[in-house]
Amino acid sequence: MVIMALDHTRDYFHIDAMTGDPLNPDTTTGILFFTRWITHFCAPTFVFLSGLSAYLSAQKKTSAQASKFLLKRGLWLVVVEIVIITFGLTFNPLYNFIILQVIWAIGCSMILLAFFSRISYKLVLIIGILLVFGHNIFNLFPAPKDETAGSIIKILFTAFGTVIPIGNNHFIGVFYAILPWTGIMFLGYAAGKWFTNDYDPITRHKNLKNYGALALIIFVALRLLSVYGDPVPRKEYHDLFKNILSFFNVSKYPPSLEYTSLTLGFALTFLVIAESIKNKVFKVFSVYGSVPFFYYTIHFYLLHSILILLFFLEGNTTKQIIQIPFLFRPVKFGYDLWIVYCIWLVVVISLYYPCKWFKKYKATHKNWWLNYI
Repeated sequence: MVIMALDHTRDYFHIDAMTGDPLNPDTTTGILFFTRWITHFCAPTFVFLSGLSAYLSAQKKTSAQASKFLLKRGLWLVVVEIVIITFGLTFNPLYNFIILQVIWAIGCSMILLAFFSRISYKLVLIIGILLVFGHNIFNLFPAPKDETAGSIIKILFTAFGTVIPIGNNHFIGVFYAILPWTGIMFLGYAAGKWFTNDYDPITRHKNLKNYGALALIIFVALRLLSVYGDPVPRKEYHDLFKNILSFFNVSKYPPSLEYTSLTLGFALTFLVIAESIKNKVFKVFSVYGSVPFFYYTIHFYLLHSILILLFFLEGNTTKQIIQIPFLFRPVKFGYDLWIVYCIWLVVVISLYYPCKWFKKYKATHKNWWLNYI
């Protein structure tokens, strides 16, 4: 949650965020590459743990109850993405540009999980493996010539900034293809069995270590071969530093097999370490992790409010407010990277006590709607 906010802060406040690619070895710097790359670990870990949480939550319900809850929560998240998150991102009350990102992908994946988990745990696992390992096959074939079929393939499998016009002045931007993320959630659901109370902790740690190591081996093997597993093969340079950057520059949109293997490989390994961490720093970070949806939602509103303040302090006028997709965010607006880091820290620190309050509120109240936040 904390690292995730860094990338969104960069989007709003870095001078080159709208014009440059921080992951391009030809133009980036080491610190800029790292600033963007480190946030790669957020979305897949978040989606994987969402699936894991869904499994644990289902243990307290009947199969029908668990399925019904996942369906309702999934539909709710799709609505939240369209109405609440899109407005927080854009501050555009006319919703000229609706942005579909990770909450949309999680919501759609939960809807699918509601159906398949009702049928069989093994079916969820098999579908998860097939989606994670097989979705990159669509990169090997040309897109369908039919516009409708092409849009469906993009939305389900290959979306990367797919913009769908709705009338003359409204657009939907699909930035998270559904099914590759569904595969990650399904694998998280399958791993949930390791975290039940009656599961042997030693076996759990062994599983996490072994599968984490296997995922990293798969990443290295696929990256070296550069035949399958990522729509953009690694590039060779006559420069060691650029070659290192290129090796780790894997595709997030959609999450390629190489990207998923790299990020979840480290995430599974870290889950072993995290179980034994019991200190004050861990307790601070756990506050954000205890209320991820609450934190995720309000951090956009705080970032955009700061953006408006700096927008006017920089001497911009009301004539420059309207920008697509983000209002108050001109293309040539922004600051050096160190200022971005300062704003990020201010935002994270500012949200600590609101998150701590809401964590306590959830623990002391049993309102039904708290299950959806």
